[in-house]
Amino acid sequence: MRPINLRFFLLAISLAFSLLLVPQAFASEAVTFVLENGTGETIVEFYASPPSASDWEEDILGLDVLNSGETVEITIDDSREDCLYDFLAVFDDGSELVHEEIAICDGEHYTYR
Repeated sequence: MRPINLRFFLLAISLAFSLLLVPQAFASEAVTFVLENGTGETIVEFYASPPSASDWEEDILGLDVLNSGETVEITIDDSREDCLYDFLAVFDDGSELVHEEIAICDGEHYTYR
């Protein structure tokens, strides 16, 4: 058996350890923003998806609704590196309104009109 070079072994261990940390170092933080309903209608469903997505993700409001003039704090934690989203609001009368490529970064206020 050949003896292991201690320097080579320590270098290999440190490289392996640093590779484990790299994805965490570049992971993006969650984006939190305040959504205000400025439409005059009640929003019963609200969706936010990346512009590159082919379909809408899950309804952010769930069982809640957002009445006209009300606000809600929304957190999106999808590990994206930017804060560009398409929004879809579904109203109590069944109509829909899409806003495309909205830049929502952490702490912003967005009024849906």
